Amino acid sequence: MKKIFLFWGILSILGLNASVPELKTKIEEFPAKEMKKQNAEIVRLSSEEISKTLPQKVDKYTTLTKVVGENATLIYTFEINTGSKSDEAVKKEDKSRMQKAITTGVCQSASKFLDAEVKIRYIYLSAKSKAELFYFDIAQADCPTKVR
Repeated sequence: MKKIFLFWGILSILGLNASVPELKTKIEEFPAKEMKKQNAEIVRLSSEEISKTLPQKVDKYTTLTKVVGENATLIYTFEINTGSKSDEAVKKEDKSRMQKAITTGVCQSASKFLDAEVKIRYIYLSAKSKAELFYFDIAQADCPTKVR
């Protein structure tokens, strides 16, 4: 962001006339390969920053234990204290309910990431057995149009 302000500041100081339509065309032609590299770097930096605060209690049942970046995907790993419920019962009863609630929240809170084609994956493990209970991916296409 600082580079953009510096760029415009230099143009203003030098009195150069860069036409807006030309600039818009250059931005629209930003190579997809470069965009992917930029997204991967954003994901890497974000995951490193979030990881500094882990583990982090989310609620009385859930703890965020790990965040990693893979290419343009932020991967959050949670452990769920399932209490007396078996892993199979949690898999069967809770995945769709949680996926719906989490997707709605991510669509609202991480819309800038999703707009930039960064995907988000949530992995849930059993705190007791450490077995994977379920996971789901969230991309911009999963968000209702009124949230976007």
